[in-house]
Amino acid sequence: MTQISILYVDEAVQFDQKQIRHLFKLLGTKDAQDVLATAMRELSARLTRAESFFQAGNWDEFAICVAGLDAIGEQIGMRSLSTASRAVSETLDVQDTAATAATFFRLMRIGDKSLTDYQLLCDTSG
Repeated sequence: MTQISILYVDEAVQFDQKQIRHLFKLLGTKDAQDVLATAMRELSARLTRAESFFQAGNWDEFAICVAGLDAIGEQIGMRSLSTASRAVSETLDVQDTAATAATFFRLMRIGDKSLTDYQLLCDTSG
């Protein structure tokens, strides 16, 4: 008898509250909200483009896209996103295709969860 195991993956995401507060202090509420909304749209678009580049094997564009995700994460305090993006970049640097796939799919899970959690954070914070 064959036993089938199911691996459930639920990525925890971390937001750097200090960085988010810094944005609001530096820019003011309206401008900080605008920056965050723009970053969320860009995050969503880059995740979509990164997936397309990955599937097409367009590694140069993929690397640029992943680096952009790291920058977005750093700017708006999404630690998990930045960490996962850097992990993908490291696997690209050593040309480890299997590790790139594994780290990229983790990045996608974290990116999706970050978008969802951020939206929930905004909905509950008023």
